[in-house]
Parts: sequence; structure tokens; C-alpha cells
Amino acid sequence: MKKGFEKYVPFEQIRLENRKWPDNTITKAPVWCSVDLRDGNQALVDPMNLEQKLEFFHALVDMGFKEIEIGFPSASETEYEICRELIDGGHIPDDVTIQVLVQAREHLIRKTFEAVKGAKNVIIHFYNSTSTLQRKVVFKKDMDGIIDIAVEGAKLIKELIESYEGDTNFRLEYSPESFSGTEVDNSVRICEAVMDVLEPTKENPIILNLPNTVEMCTPNTYADQIEYFITHIKNREAAIISLHPHNDRGTGVACAELALLAGADRIEGTLFGNGERTGNLDIVTVGLNMYTQGVDPCLDFSDLPRYREIFERCTKMKIGERQPYVGDLVFTAFSGSHQDAIKKGLDYVRETGSDKWEIPYLPIDPADVGRQYEPIIRINSQSGKGGAAFIMQETFGYELPKAMHPEFGALVKAECDKLGRELSADELMEVFNKNYINNEQKLWLVKHVITNVGTDEATFRGVLHLVKADKDVEVYGEGNGPIDAFFNALKSVGINGFSFVSYNEHAISQGSDSKAISYIRLKDPMGKSIFGVGISHGIFKASVRGILCAINRSGEELYVNGELI
Repeated sequence: MKKGFEKYVPFEQIRLENRKWPDNTITKAPVWCSVDLRDGNQALVDPMNLEQKLEFFHALVDMGFKEIEIGFPSASETEYEICRELIDGGHIPDDVTIQVLVQAREHLIRKTFEAVKGAKNVIIHFYNSTSTLQRKVVFKKDMDGIIDIAVEGAKLIKELIESYEGDTNFRLEYSPESFSGTEVDNSVRICEAVMDVLEPTKENPIILNLPNTVEMCTPNTYADQIEYFITHIKNREAAIISLHPHNDRGTGVACAELALLAGADRIEGTLFGNGERTGNLDIVTVGLNMYTQGVDPCLDFSDLPRYREIFERCTKMKIGERQPYVGDLVFTAFSGSHQDAIKKGLDYVRETGSDKWEIPYLPIDPADVGRQYEPIIRINSQSGKGGAAFIMQETFGYELPKAMHPEFGALVKAECDKLGRELSADELMEVFNKNYINNEQKLWLVKHVITNVGTDEATFRGVLHLVKADKDVEVYGEGNGPIDAFFNALKSVGINGFSFVSYNEHAISQGSDSKAISYIRLKDPMGKSIFGVGISHGIFKASVRGILCAINRSGEELYVNGELI
């Protein structure tokens, strides 16, 4: 018994000797043509209405498209009316060319010319299917019969342009539809036959659009087909070679990029890849791929969230969370090692003042596409110690010392495990406050006086409150600075065994309400490292609070004047 995969016929590769495209590099943007309002629209469960199409059209203009396929005006009255509104309503800028699609059939071509009357710049895009399979099962014609259809369509279009009354600047585009499923020599034949009728020149070239209507092979084969076509078509200088990739195999972007290497000049696609079946080419992805290589895509992607909102509202389609450049999670790292590398990269750029984007795991600066930095690192049970510290710094301005990262990271991980989900930035701050600011206290400082500050003979005099005993105890100490004097004051009442390891501090607010935060690292009597945090308007008081926080968090039994507290 045959297995399921055995019923499929492998795609027949073409033999291309001495191919040049693998050695080429993309150094400039192609001519872009959006087909959102036609190819994208026909793939929607609920096609866009007039208002939505107009809004989408203006968004495409704002993004910088100079060629926009607006529809198939001969196909329905709705499509015809939308075309007329764009023209009669004055929506089309003088430097934008509208493109209209039409089958190579006489009555449809005549209707199309009626629909575009009065427009300033128009591309008449006519096509007929040429693939081996469609010739066999749909049209039941040989290649000569298919060529006749294209030639007759070209003759009528030429005749209508020559007799046209008006100032419209017409350009012509022909597609051997299902190009990738057509024998490449037959694609060359039919395009040359169309060119023989239309007589394009270098100054007035025809657009030859070579669609990967259904992906049937790996992207390198599509590139081979494009290079073969370009090197075999006569009068190449009189043709703009255009691509129209689909995404059936999930490689539409790769097909486009390799075909550009093969010499194509122009690309048709949609924003975010909307289209029939698995979609059209995603122009945003191809354009931003160029951008990350230092190539100007000649489209404005600086406010992608706006275009996403328009797209989702008008099409009722949803952008996937992992959609390149625009998905909710594409700039987000949960993995600890990724978070650490991103944080170090951001620190490196700040510290060096580099004008280059050199951030591990982030191929593009989120700000360049209108995204924010806040979601770059999100915290869950897989996150590392550096991720929580990054959020504390970027969101709240708390610069936790590196040595504190493992301790705080463990507290955060425990909370994630407890809740079974990621933590928001505010929840992260709650973990911090619970453990370092509002932690359970065994003793606190009621009041204090410091004298001889800044000398080697500082003195500390204060009052500690013992929580369990609910009483106050006076303490006194001398030392070679305020912190040393405070430690000695604690020792004077029996709080021994804690040693000072490190101290970090910075401001966390500005102006009249400026506060300082101190991070104190101690070793407890058992030699275990522990951190405490203190916040106050005065730096010394913040430090004292940090020391007491660490002592309170130590878990050690504390005795004051021999009494367990």
C-alpha cells in the first residue's frame, strides 16, 4: 500500500549553469507595490468596505508606497465604485500610481479602462494563467493557445490606449500567472510575444510580473527561474522584472530576497503578509530585513503600531505574537542568558556612546519601528538573575549591584513558581518591597545623632526599638566614620558577628523630593552573604536602614544585652 506522501510529484528543478545570484548582495530597495487592497482584500472573510479601503489606501501612501494596486474594478460593482471614489474624490497624490488588475479578456479590459478614466497615473495589470497544471486541467489548451490569449489582450490594451481621450499616463504590466509552475522557456516565450505587441522601450518599459502564485519549490529554485528568465528574455532593458511571491511553503520572504539577488527590480506584496491561503509576501519583513543590513528600504516603518492597528481593524485579521518586527513578543526575552546578554549590550551602547546597534538577540532597535523598550525583558520562571535587575533599572530607576542579582533573582523566580505565570513590572516591585523595604523587622532605628562626621573619630548615639519586646534601647559607638561608628554601637548591645562587605548608593528621584537608596551587603555570623536596602532623604540614614534591613533579613537569632529578640 502506498504511503500518503508518494502521491505527490517532486518539483522538477531547472538546470542553471554558472548561476550568479548566490554571489550577489542586496544593496538597494526594489520598487514596492502594495496589493493589500486587491490581493489582500480578496483573501478576507469580510472584504473591506469603502471607508476601510480609503483609510487603508491613505495609510499606504503615508508609509511611502508610490504604486498601489487598488482592486479588480471589472470584477464587481463594489470594486468599480471604490476605484471611482479614489479618482473622483481626489484621494490619489500626483506622485502615486494606482494599479488595476484585469484578466486578458475583452469585456473585462474595456470595463477596466472605463473605471480608471480621469486618473493621472495608472498601471494596467493584465494576466492569464500559464502553468503546466492549469493548461492541463483548467484550460485544456497547449502553450500556443495560452500565448494567443495574452497576445489578443495586449493588442486590445494597446488599441484602447492609442484611442484614449484624456491625460492619463498609462503603464503596462503583464503577468504569466503561476509563473513558478510554468516551464521557464514558455514563460520567456509568452512575455516576448506580449512585448512584441506592446513595443516597450528603455524609456517606457513594460512591467513583467513573475508570480510565485503557489510555492512549489525551495527558494533557490525560484531564484534560478528568475535569473534564467532575465538572462534569456530579449530586450531586457525595456522590462522591469517584478516579483509576486506567495507563502504556501512558508518561504515567501526567502523567495523574494533570493529573487532580488537574481536581478529582479520590483516586488508586489502586502503589509504583514495577508493573502490567499498562507498569504502573500510580507513587505514589512522584507523591507526591515534590508533596514537591519544598512539598506534604506524607502518605506517609513517608524510607526508600525499605528499600521498594525489600522490593518487589524480594517481587515479583522490578527497579527501573530511572533510575527517578525511587529508581533507582541518579538522584542521580548524570557530566557535568562538572553536577558543577560541584552542588558550587557544596552549597557555597552550607553557606556561607549556607540552610534552602532550592537545588542545581542535584537537585530533591530525597537524604537526604530515605534516600539518601546519596556517589554524587551519579561520575567517568568525561566528568567535569569539579570532580567529582574534590568526591569528594576529601566522601569523604576533602581540600579541593583551585580552581586545582588542572584539573591533578588531567586526571590523573583520563587514568586513566579508560586503564581505559575510571568510577573508584571509592578509585581516585580512588589517582590522587591516585600523583601527589602516592608520586610519583617526585629529592630529598627527610632532616632540618632552623629557627631564628627567626616573625621576619623565619628560618634553615633541612637535609640533602637526591639519589636518583640516592644521596648527601646539606647546605643552608642565610636568609629573611623559614621558607618563604622554605627556598627560599633550595635556591638555595644550584643549584636555581633556581622561584617561589612560592600556598599552602593544612588539617587532615585530628583528635585525637592530627592531620595537616596543604598544597597548594603553584609556577611552574617555564619559567613552567608545577605543584602539590605535602605531609602531616605539622607544618604547616611539610607545606609543605616540598609544595614538594619540586612540584619533583619539574616534569619539569625539576635540578642540585645543578652535578651533574645
